Amino acid sequence: MLVGPRIPRLDLLLRFRSSPPLSVLRRDHSCSAGSSKSIRECDEFLPWLQRKAGSEISSMLSIGFSNFGRSLIASKSIRAGDCILRVPFSVQITQENLLPEIESLVRDVTNVSRVALVLLAEKKLGQDSEWEPYIKRLPSIDEMHNTIFWSEDELEMLRKSRVYQETMDKKTFIEKEFSSIEAALSCVPQIYEDCKLEDFMHAYSLVESRAWGTSMGVSLIPFADFLNHDGVSEAVLLSDEEKEISEVIVDRDYAASEQVLIRYGRFSNATLLLDFGFTLRCNIHDQVQICMDISSLDPLYKMKLELWNKHSSPKVADACSSNSSGNFFTLKEVRAGSNRGKGIPQALRALSRVLSATSKEELEALEAEAAENDGRLARRPLKDRSKEILSHHILLAQLEHTIESHDAAIKVVGSAQFHNDHSRSTCRRQMAKDVLEGELRVLRSACDWLKDYCARLLM
Repeated sequence: MLVGPRIPRLDLLLRFRSSPPLSVLRRDHSCSAGSSKSIRECDEFLPWLQRKAGSEISSMLSIGFSNFGRSLIASKSIRAGDCILRVPFSVQITQENLLPEIESLVRDVTNVSRVALVLLAEKKLGQDSEWEPYIKRLPSIDEMHNTIFWSEDELEMLRKSRVYQETMDKKTFIEKEFSSIEAALSCVPQIYEDCKLEDFMHAYSLVESRAWGTSMGVSLIPFADFLNHDGVSEAVLLSDEEKEISEVIVDRDYAASEQVLIRYGRFSNATLLLDFGFTLRCNIHDQVQICMDISSLDPLYKMKLELWNKHSSPKVADACSSNSSGNFFTLKEVRAGSNRGKGIPQALRALSRVLSATSKEELEALEAEAAENDGRLARRPLKDRSKEILSHHILLAQLEHTIESHDAAIKVVGSAQFHNDHSRSTCRRQMAKDVLEGELRVLRSACDWLKDYCARLLM
């Protein structure tokens, strides 16, 4: 049995999806009423899928509406360990559904793009599509909050977060994918002649935010993708390659009419917003990226740079924009009482020790120590306590500067006004605050630990 991962961002692991457009998902919401038309459509969907599969998908779940949109609701009591749904591979949309006329022409693009082309073709067929009951229930572009759909003014709220640059990078990547397939689309004009970049971007985001990685590459799994997210749940989608089914086993009890949730992954708000279009108010998986550079004005700049490049790990590829030469590090929240500062990368503390050196001899000593041990530079506390404190004050100053920037950005977000200020902009403003406040919480936890560490060295 394999865990079914969700599909990738530009360059990361396969990952999970989100359907609701709002910013908080909790474990305690029961089904709420939708429109009569929506309820009727929900009642019709599962029977249609079960007829198509030729087998039962679920006897424990029904489609309903929570405070956060379409959801899967317990139709009866569920116990921890129950298998709540089984979706055969035969009713999953994969690249194998791609039109034969175009399949050989798009081999150089990602699996996400290939499945996006399947969605576009099925959407064009309308009621003639065998997947029409599923396609028409997918969110419209206006219902999606992934940051690639944000206006310039809305994105400006996230300028202080790495998600801003990641959004720019993703938009560029999708544009390149579309450029790669434009010629192929002209070979099937009856299906793709009206396809524009915006259409492709919408389909691409639907796949990226909803699909799972399977042995078939990328799979859209109807019904399963109505499950909403709980960041602390241990329930995930599994794929049984021998039985050719995908299934979910719950990790706790649910009462009838309660919304059933799974975990999409241990993702920060920045990732959830970029890839899935929602955030959590208090996300325990939040993290923040900071950049530390060796100043070109440092008298030992060249020696420090050569020493660091020789001994440090490769830079985080996805963290660096094309015009940046900085060293990016990802910080996670440092739990109170942590003696080791877990959450602050050891490499970041090592760089701060290198930055604190004021003589050639100090740098040579660091290199000799690395050679005597595991080859990693400055991973041990400096023998001179005053220098060790100084090195951590350098890091502390960088974090405090970033905190000031985030504080200011949050105040701006709180007072932001848009030309067309409506519920969608209000929602996105809250999402931007969730991202920045989560990152701020992580930064403050790191600062608190660093101050405590330095205080202990003075004892």
